[in-house]
Amino acid sequence: MPASLVWLAIGAFAIGTEGLMIAGLLPAIAADFHSSVATAGQLITIFALAYAVGSPILSALCGGLDRRRLLVAALLAFTVSNLLAAGAQSLWQLVAARVLLALSAGLFMPTAYAVAASLVPPDHRGRAIAAVTSGMTIATALGVPLGAWIGAHADWRVTFVIVAVLGLAGVAGLRFGLPARLPLGASTLAERLAVARRPAVLQALTVTFFWIAAAFVLYTFIAPYLEQTAGIGPDGVSAVLFLFGIGSAIGNFVGGQLTDRIGPVRLQLGALAFLALALAGLGAATALSGGRALFAIAPLMLVWAVAGWAFHPAQTTRLIRLAPEVGMIAASLNSSALYAGIAFGSALGAATLDHGGVPALGWVGALSAAIALILLAVTARRRAADAAAAQAA
Repeated sequence: MPASLVWLAIGAFAIGTEGLMIAGLLPAIAADFHSSVATAGQLITIFALAYAVGSPILSALCGGLDRRRLLVAALLAFTVSNLLAAGAQSLWQLVAARVLLALSAGLFMPTAYAVAASLVPPDHRGRAIAAVTSGMTIATALGVPLGAWIGAHADWRVTFVIVAVLGLAGVAGLRFGLPARLPLGASTLAERLAVARRPAVLQALTVTFFWIAAAFVLYTFIAPYLEQTAGIGPDGVSAVLFLFGIGSAIGNFVGGQLTDRIGPVRLQLGALAFLALALAGLGAATALSGGRALFAIAPLMLVWAVAGWAFHPAQTTRLIRLAPEVGMIAASLNSSALYAGIAFGSALGAATLDHGGVPALGWVGALSAAIALILLAVTARRRAADAAAAQAA
């Protein structure tokens, strides 16, 4: 793997830390701004919507720019936005800062994935994408629980300052560590919409939507879930999130390796099946209490993390294979579908929390994962049948 992938992963680490740590900070933010946890959860929903809508538009507008300069500028804007979030004096100011964070992240991440895929031969794309995604998984393993711990023992604003420092380090690495003359991705918004309307691509994007929605129904409110189900406080939440991060790192590595060996679809089917089972198990675990609940929750969250993160590099690789001549566009569209799913999942989680309570979160997430599994199985079988018929003809 090219050494320059490390700098892309560092940028992903900073973005992943900010994007995922907010779930562990929601109780502290809600208390600071005198709102409910469900209302504070809209910080995740609004961020995801801004990312989903802004990413394809900004990618189209900036497609003709030099890739290295674009990545540096996007991560620099992300760094400044973290400082704005740290200084927010109201919930709406924090919302505005998170919109800016989403727009800069939405420009950086699909560009990083596309650049990573362009730096390696086609049969190594799964591993290259997984290398960039490793920044996100390391953020899940280290940055997210650290952010939750800092939020519990210090001012939650400190976490945004730390992420800003990480972003600044990433800016320096990208400026001097990426090769020059990276491939451009110039395309109009109309061209991107045309790719999205391709039946195979649209079906794959729908699977992305329901896969990530399944996770964020529960992940958005993981802190109150753990507190009410297992009776653990902020330190315990940090420990469980660390375990989840370890599983994410394992899943991302395994997903990248197996995608190149057995193909993305077979891996995705297994990952979605385990994800649905794990989330259903977490829903059932709410019937337990104390130590018994935690004994059940810990392995289930590990399975959830491994299965969920193994899916991601496989899905990105599959989309690039479905539209190889417009792979950079497909990667950008996948990021938009991913964050649209996060917005839907977090909003659905808030509604579930208000009307069904904590016990319903896991079951609703499992239902979304089952929908993704069924969609993938049906569309993959239909595509295989069409390919066989075309070959026979």
